[in-house]
Amino acid sequence: MGLGLFYSKKVNYACEERHKNIMEKVINRLREISAAVIYAAEAVDLEVVFERIATVARELTNTRYAALGIPDGKGSLRYFKASGMTREEIALIDHLPRGLGLLGAIMHERRPIRTDCIQNDPRAYGFPENHPHMVSFLGVPVQAGGQLFGMLYLCDKYDGQPFDDEDEMLVETIAGYAALAIAGAELSQQKSNLELLEERQRIGMELHDGIIQSLYGIGMQIELMRLNNQTSYNDLGSVIANLNGVIEDIREYIMQLRRRGDKHSTIRDCLMSMTERLNLPPNVRVHVDAPNILPPFTPAVFESICLIVNEALSNAVRHANASEIRLRVAVTRTELTLEVWDNGTGFDVGALHDHEGLGLRNMQQRARWYGGTVTIDSRLGSGTRLHVLVPIRPF
Repeated sequence: MGLGLFYSKKVNYACEERHKNIMEKVINRLREISAAVIYAAEAVDLEVVFERIATVARELTNTRYAALGIPDGKGSLRYFKASGMTREEIALIDHLPRGLGLLGAIMHERRPIRTDCIQNDPRAYGFPENHPHMVSFLGVPVQAGGQLFGMLYLCDKYDGQPFDDEDEMLVETIAGYAALAIAGAELSQQKSNLELLEERQRIGMELHDGIIQSLYGIGMQIELMRLNNQTSYNDLGSVIANLNGVIEDIREYIMQLRRRGDKHSTIRDCLMSMTERLNLPPNVRVHVDAPNILPPFTPAVFESICLIVNEALSNAVRHANASEIRLRVAVTRTELTLEVWDNGTGFDVGALHDHEGLGLRNMQQRARWYGGTVTIDSRLGSGTRLHVLVPIRPF
């Protein structure tokens, strides 16, 4: 083997080793960035996520100050989270940045901006009172595709050197990971807000369909007593007992201890008990045709079915002036069907206003939660027929 070939192979081997070392360094750096941003994204509160991302960027780039600004879509900042200053130092600053000067330039230009001296850059806007003195600046947009999630700002490296190409590449990499973290955190918060909204809606529906209907029943009972002008001790005792029952229901709602049905009560027993609690006027006859079997549902599903019936019965008495109501339940291997018919005044379903159709929407929403349907057939002067179908699923 000639010396030329020997040295050539040695040089190639050295290049390969250097290339391998560089790749390992890059991979390790990416892992470090990824782990740091994942830590930031694990925060429950969205503002804490922003603050952690700013801290991660400052620590990975070895700079004194870092911040993450989140645009509000109107040319200013919705959030500005800084790292490298104490809360006491931040509180002394006249006001937080508003997205002007170099900060705003990144937001509008959506490209990295780097300068060795902030004061010499024509785009600089100046610092508010009590703001720490800063010299060098590196800012990059935090974006994914065409969507801008925020802007990362860094000032003054600890070694006193200006930011270079390697710093810019590092911060852009951090920003790329941060964009995914912010998108995930915002999506998680939106999901939490939606779940909270749905929970509020569910509680509102249960209050409307359960407790409020019970209060209406007690009100009708008191009104009948007033009209008859004959009030006995037993009558008052019945009203007080019913009010105590409603108060207990309210307490259980607040404490989140409301029972999801009685596992040992049959369908017929539950429906009969429910009609009794409505305190219907004595001139209203209710016929219940329901199987004397245990409900083929979880307590939560069967409670929703009972609340649909509760709303239908209450509407028949309060709004339709019905004197006769028929309630029929049939159960097959795959579904439960329920019909509520009354001989009341009826109404035009299509002419309902939003506030008037709240009870109907609640009934339909309850059935949809469990794959069921609610249909109503009613005409003026012809009474109302409610048909409910709920599929039976294994549980």
